[in-house]
Amino acid sequence: MKQLAIALSLLVAGTLAGGEVVTRGAAIAKDAPVVALAQILDKPEAYTKDAVVTEGVITATCQEMGCWMQLAPANDKTGVRVTFKDYGFFVPTASNGYHARLAGVTTVKTLTKEEADHLEGEGAKLTRNADGTAREVSFVANGVELTK
Repeated sequence: MKQLAIALSLLVAGTLAGGEVVTRGAAIAKDAPVVALAQILDKPEAYTKDAVVTEGVITATCQEMGCWMQLAPANDKTGVRVTFKDYGFFVPTASNGYHARLAGVTTVKTLTKEEADHLEGEGAKLTRNADGTAREVSFVANGVELTK
């Protein structure tokens, strides 16, 4: 399974190098409401019920399989960790710096210390609480478009 994920990541990374738009998951509806990622970060609870479209820069990806990515409004800004609906698709592990447009729903939850340790071990950037837990604003995408 890991070899398949690596091969898929390499294939997609090669495609991305050509400047094309690479899509994963469901197609992003043309008429879906668009919300700036900074606005989602400012009031995440307002975007937990209905799907929206947002975009940003990929600042980190899961280095194991590409099963999550960190998305920020700009390279030097705080962002959200994006996962993919039902673990249904992945992004290339070498997609840092790419632009991503995605559709989905925001989630807000508290990660256990163990969950936070695991994610940080894969490269995620979290703000920890004193007890080692972390409040995480994340985004569950059902469709993603990547461009270099």
